[in-house]
Amino acid sequence: MTRTTTASLDEQNGILFAKLAAAQPRLLDVLPAGEAIPGFNAELVLHAGPPIAWQNMTPAMQAAVEGALVFEGRARDLAAARRLAESGTIRFAPAHDHQATGAMAGIVTASMPVFLVEDEVSGERSFCTINEGLGKALRFGANSPEVLNRLGWIRDSFAPLLKQALRLKGPINLRALVAESLRRGDECHNRNKAATTLFFREIAPALVETGAPHSDIAAALRFIAGNDHFFLSLSMAHAKAVTLGLERDGVGSLVTTMAGNGREVGIRTSGGGPRWFTAPAEVAQVRLFEGHSVADATPTMGDSYVTEAIGLGAFALAAAPAIAEFIGGTVQGLVARSEKMRTITVGEHPAFLIPALEFRGVPSGIDVRKVVASGTTPIVNTGVASSRPGAGQIGAGVQSFPLACFEAAVSALD
Repeated sequence: MTRTTTASLDEQNGILFAKLAAAQPRLLDVLPAGEAIPGFNAELVLHAGPPIAWQNMTPAMQAAVEGALVFEGRARDLAAARRLAESGTIRFAPAHDHQATGAMAGIVTASMPVFLVEDEVSGERSFCTINEGLGKALRFGANSPEVLNRLGWIRDSFAPLLKQALRLKGPINLRALVAESLRRGDECHNRNKAATTLFFREIAPALVETGAPHSDIAAALRFIAGNDHFFLSLSMAHAKAVTLGLERDGVGSLVTTMAGNGREVGIRTSGGGPRWFTAPAEVAQVRLFEGHSVADATPTMGDSYVTEAIGLGAFALAAAPAIAEFIGGTVQGLVARSEKMRTITVGEHPAFLIPALEFRGVPSGIDVRKVVASGTTPIVNTGVASSRPGAGQIGAGVQSFPLACFEAAVSALD
């Protein structure tokens, strides 16, 4: 790489970081994916991570697809859904290729409601499904009647009511909620307790003002209040809207996407267009819940690592000492991990501040050149899905993305 090229990339990255820091994502609406996401149709199923064919999907992702096809009424039972998925009728594509994100298996189908988030600075729009909660959920490969019934309630009752409330409330500034939640002990990936509480405070009056039956309002409020990870979907859509703005001009060397499909992990960069730079997925060395072993775990899977691409999640661990209870490790160790990320980033986010570090901004803007030069790879917070279909989540923790992804991205710069 020539000196001129290096100087040019540094200048481009500086401009991109300024865009990242200035972004103002807002929650605008809740819509069925088939209406909201451009190019969506009934034959399309979105999944997490880089492209993958049905036959190569992990058992957890296949189970989520089967559950989604039954949920959509495309199949009468899971066996019929599997035959449909194998038939070639269904088209599979990464959610990231459609301005969207999905946690863990990341499955999105046409009737599933999605949050519509827009960055009012760049105009970029992003989408994410509504978080179901922890444990047995479709995104972890669970597909029992209980799971599908909950998805039906979210689609038929909760989402329409939330849509009405948003019309009364108006756009919700997600950047402001993220900034405040960092001050209150979240990192907005694996810990969203403060962020969910802040969102509850924003939306609760408007839910009451809809005039819906009290039982419907109470059910909606209980669902949000009882799901500490509710805000995760909004955090993901927030980050995706920001990174879409970074990809617009096709320049620079900043990471815009990190994701896994259970077989491969991949990254995308601001200057790499839609190209994925991939490496084999590994089972994360994380905290597994009681009764489970590494043999039960699905390798890295999910789109939620997009939060780390803008400085949240594991990059903001220093803001969330209480997360040590959930993912393991010590507070000092988590802070040290987070601080190490400053060596591979362009700057500190001016709004996302960490009180315990004298209000320094979170490290933001991952430069693939710095990753390769230092050998320090980005860390991400993650959940772990069971390799047994229907078992759900079995662990959580912190892991690194493989260096090979970043080496391939640097080679592409040359």
